[in-house]
Amino acid sequence: MGQSLVKNYIHIVFSTKYRQQLIYPPYEQELHSYLGGICNELGCQSIIVGGYTDHVHILCLLSKKIALMDLVEKVKANSSKWFKTRHESLKNFYWQDGYGAFSVNPKQVDIVIRYIANQHEHHRKKDFQAEYRAFLKKYKVEYDERYVWE
Repeated sequence: MGQSLVKNYIHIVFSTKYRQQLIYPPYEQELHSYLGGICNELGCQSIIVGGYTDHVHILCLLSKKIALMDLVEKVKANSSKWFKTRHESLKNFYWQDGYGAFSVNPKQVDIVIRYIANQHEHHRKKDFQAEYRAFLKKYKVEYDERYVWE
């Protein structure tokens, strides 16, 4: 085969360090746009970025030219440095060390888009930890509760 053809939809989830609620409404949209911009610069087309006060969700197409681990590392490092400059109250902002990344069936992309777009409504009923555990269960990811939350 002469071409490398790839289309991998990836749903990435990570939280603020210790799940601190530091993603304030005045900065939320700007942060989400910045995260999507980093993905785009790395060749990973951002489809939607959303989240809540203590975490973010990114749905993107993973480029064939970058490893998932490198994408997440660059997104988190660059956005953390940038976000700290937005306001004095954010000077101690950090992302958690870990992340979740889940492949998305192309037929389910619209469902994931709606899910990410409705994070504020969703989190009136369920906190981030319950949401994340549900993802791990859905995708049959084995984990040790002692090391998931740092």
